[in-house]
Amino acid sequence: MNSEKVKYGVTKAPHRALLKATGLTDEEINKPFVGVVNSFNEIVPGHIELRQIAEAVKKGILIAGGTPLEFPTIAVCDGISMNHEGMKYSLVSREVITDSIEIMTKAHGLDGLVLIPSCDKVVPGMLMAAARLNIPAIVVSGGPMLAGNHRENKSDLTTVFEAVGKVCSGVMEYGELKELEESACPTCGSCSGMFTANSMNCMTEALGMALPGNASIPAVYSERKRLAKKTGMQIMKLIKENKLPREVMTKEGFQNALSVDMALGCSTNTVLHLTAIAKEAGVEINLDKINSISEKTPNLCRLSPAGHYHMEEFHRAGGVLAVMKELSKAGLLYTNIETVSLKTIKENLETVVKGDKKVIADVENPYSTTGGIKVLKGNLAPEGAVIKQSAVDEKMMKTISKAKVYDSEESAVTAIIGGEIKKGDVVVIRYEGPKGGPGMREMLTPTSALAGMALDKDVSLITDGRFSGGTRGAAIGHVSPEALEGGTIALVKDGDLIRIDIERGELELLVSNEELKSRKKELKLRKKELTGYLKKYSKMVSSASKGAVCN
Repeated sequence: MNSEKVKYGVTKAPHRALLKATGLTDEEINKPFVGVVNSFNEIVPGHIELRQIAEAVKKGILIAGGTPLEFPTIAVCDGISMNHEGMKYSLVSREVITDSIEIMTKAHGLDGLVLIPSCDKVVPGMLMAAARLNIPAIVVSGGPMLAGNHRENKSDLTTVFEAVGKVCSGVMEYGELKELEESACPTCGSCSGMFTANSMNCMTEALGMALPGNASIPAVYSERKRLAKKTGMQIMKLIKENKLPREVMTKEGFQNALSVDMALGCSTNTVLHLTAIAKEAGVEINLDKINSISEKTPNLCRLSPAGHYHMEEFHRAGGVLAVMKELSKAGLLYTNIETVSLKTIKENLETVVKGDKKVIADVENPYSTTGGIKVLKGNLAPEGAVIKQSAVDEKMMKTISKAKVYDSEESAVTAIIGGEIKKGDVVVIRYEGPKGGPGMREMLTPTSALAGMALDKDVSLITDGRFSGGTRGAAIGHVSPEALEGGTIALVKDGDLIRIDIERGELELLVSNEELKSRKKELKLRKKELTGYLKKYSKMVSSASKGAVCN
């Protein structure tokens, strides 16, 4: 056991004295030490109930003969940090979470980890730590929020963001917006659609790093607490068997996750996060691989923002395992991979029964024959860009539009709300990449404003930043190389024509090579004066095409 280095032998008497100072007995010290990594805080709605989940996990560990040792890590709420400088810290927090778990685990000789995340960057940050440390580990999240209800219609966080655009365009009264904000997020949990948090919890289950049901059991269900207890018990089996994360998160495991990603129509952020997790696990994922999987994987789900269903309906329809069972029928999964359940995927699928065909379509009759995410390439994005094609209106799949160029999210939002954007425009938002932002901000505000103003079926957006999992419409993010690295996006001018062909995966700035070379010579990059952690991050972070990891 790893913990032997801190508790056994004559030279470890001081260590035992300190452990006893925390209240541990000899009997507890002699059992395996299990780190319970809790991202609880009193700010993030997805984390507000994690104390109860952690207590359930600890009971499970105690039942199975281990010693639980809880410690915290940070969590950023993407919704609260949206559309101001706080969003620059969201993606950044992923690296801090990973590093902090590594530090605590190595410093104290822990034998295994139960990881308790909920929201966007916490889930991938914890999985990155599990892959990096490669000691027995398992995830149990806080679970999704229930959907809201507004005047007999289901609502969620994106409904509120889009309502802002409606108020600004005079379609909705402010009083109704106030009414909506009271009802859209009715419970604790990760926001109720297939946004980034729930997308990543689905990826965790598809990878085999969580017990069945973890992705979809609502946060307020007692079933969630029972799952947490079972997870605490299961980590003891994983420690006994020495089942390691890299034995679960294999090349085939990541291919499974990507197939499920495409079937679900997950957030485009999964591309960033799966790439980063795979790097920690020693597995290579590139955008070409992602595209090849998307091309052969049918899209089976249209959860919000792509459709009207939410996680609670997804859970009732069978959740992630029901999607995996459909994919397995078409031979699109590796089913002999063992998971943290210590069963293979094939064994876990044996008793699964799929429910509502509208929530999870049959593989023979999908919503579309290709996956929910598409990678685009061309002279505007030589290293690639990403779009959630399942949330794009059919008439926006092929467009040629005039560019309206903005060097920050704020200036773009001002233009949208101010009525400067017209049908047929393409909004280009640059200097928001991993280095240039820095932090690669999510931009739910501009996309939601366009949707609220009924322009989402007529206006495209392109950015070297990224978009929220709640975004719908022709929103193309992760353009690489980014503007600060001298990418083509830095050379776009107002009035330039941009051709978007999502079906063919093409993104082209219709400007001659000679003109682009001329603009390149005259280009003056817009560098920002940075301080604190953002300054460090900007120097370390890689391109979005490589997962925006810190090398």
